[in-house]
Amino acid sequence: MLSRRSGFSLIELLIVVTVFAIVLAIGVPGYRQYLKRANRADATAALLRIAAAQERFYLQNGRYATTQNELEAAPPAGLGTGKSEQDFYVLTLDPAPGGATVAFIASATVRLNGSQHDDTECWVFSVNERGQRTAFSQGGDPNEEICWR
Repeated sequence: MLSRRSGFSLIELLIVVTVFAIVLAIGVPGYRQYLKRANRADATAALLRIAAAQERFYLQNGRYATTQNELEAAPPAGLGTGKSEQDFYVLTLDPAPGGATVAFIASATVRLNGSQHDDTECWVFSVNERGQRTAFSQGGDPNEEICWR
C-alpha cells in the first residue's frame, strides 16, 4: 500500500511563481502610470485655486498678487495657497513679462524629492490671468493635451 503525500511539487511551485511574476511585470508599470496621471490633479487643482484666489485678490486690491510672499501670505495680504494639497508640486507665482500687476503666471513644478519626480511627461504646469493653461515635459516640450486632461 503506497501512501500519497499531499502538497505541492517543485514544478507546480515554479509554475505559480512564474505566473505571478508575469502578472506583476504587466501590472506594476500600468499601475504606476495610473498613479502619475492621478497625482497630476494635485498640480491642476492647486493652479485653479490660485487663479480663483487671484481674482478675489484683484477685486480687493486692484492688482494681481505677483510675488512668492503674496502667494503664501494669508488673505487679505495674500492668496494663502503656498502649497499644493498633496505637496507633489512646488508652486510659484510670477508677474507677467514686463512686471505688470494686471497679469500673472502661476506655475506648479514637480517636487524633485517627491513621488512625482519620475513624471517627465508633465514636469511644469502653468496658468495665467486669462485662464490659459500650459504644460511642459522635463525636456521643455509642450504637453497641454496630456497633462491638463
